[in-house]
Amino acid sequence: MSTNRVAKDDHLLEGSSRSLLSSPMPTADQHHRQVAPAAAAAPSRYESQKRRDWNTFGQYLKNQRPPVSLSQCTFNHVIDFLRYLDQFGKTKVHLNGCVFFGQSEPPAPCPCPLRQAWGSLDALIGRLRAAYEENGGSPETNPFGNGAIRVFLREVKECQSKARGVPYKKKKKKKNYPSKAIQGTKTSSDKPC
Repeated sequence: MSTNRVAKDDHLLEGSSRSLLSSPMPTADQHHRQVAPAAAAAPSRYESQKRRDWNTFGQYLKNQRPPVSLSQCTFNHVIDFLRYLDQFGKTKVHLNGCVFFGQSEPPAPCPCPLRQAWGSLDALIGRLRAAYEENGGSPETNPFGNGAIRVFLREVKECQSKARGVPYKKKKKKKNYPSKAIQGTKTSSDKPC
């Protein structure tokens, strides 16, 4: 590449100090044209992951025999997709007959399968649910919001909780009571174990 070409390209870089110094002050319209591509070029991590997940799901549907269009997609396709993803999982989920069933950190290796972790699947469904609606789907027909998906995720959560010996508990919000107001009353922490 010649030095002349480099100088031309440097001048075109948006946001570079060189382009600001060598060109007159931009108008408001020109400024927006310069800022908009820069903002569009750097989506958030969440947006990037959502787009990647959406493209992966679309490719999964195209690879089905026969291919499935998005308008024909049902919750069954979504559940099949989640099961398909298990082959890429990294979470050891012990089977019922395994000697390490229920142990969170087994002392030795076992032949039990690796699966996608429940939390990863839950987050994936949230991103795909949002992407579906952003890509023109209506909330009423969103296969990712179907009750069967919630039931499937709950079953995965319970199964992994038992198999790995790691309980998934909902975090309770702490109630903020003034200390003087509760001095004379019993609280749940006063109960015997």
